[in-house]
Amino acid sequence: MNKWIELLRDDNYLGIKKHIKNGADVNECNEIGESVLACAMREGCSFETVMLLVEKGANKFDFDDEGVSILDMAVTYNNIEMLEYLLNEGADINQTQRRSGFTALMAATCYGRIEIIKILLAHGAKQDTKDMKGFRAIDFARKMNKKSALELLDYKEFEVKNTGYAR
Repeated sequence: MNKWIELLRDDNYLGIKKHIKNGADVNECNEIGESVLACAMREGCSFETVMLLVEKGANKFDFDDEGVSILDMAVTYNNIEMLEYLLNEGADINQTQRRSGFTALMAATCYGRIEIIKILLAHGAKQDTKDMKGFRAIDFARKMNKKSALELLDYKEFEVKNTGYAR
């Protein structure tokens, strides 16, 4: 995996292409189950590089040992191009592999990713989904004081709040 990381850190498109041609496994994983594609997202590789990996067989619907998916990585690293690509490819924004039940909408809310929240909502993200502790995206928005996110979500100022997180 070291060679992959070296190439991805530099977003070395030609080097990555050569590495694949020489037999490198585009679905190799590191010690925590993160795939090459997930590492490319974390390293901020260009959409062109990410798509090269996908075209060469990288699993775009993969997730690591913690249940963090490529879609989650697109949200975390504010990669709108990849998010839209995954949605067009049929990614389910309401499904999560995380044991905590933490969804893409919850993550976008925590990070204050307003454009991503808009995209997720337009694609049918469920605002009422709760994580394993009973918290919804709106609860995270209140906890993190993300006022712009609250404006996009079904926020009712005087509704009963989940006081474990809510302000």
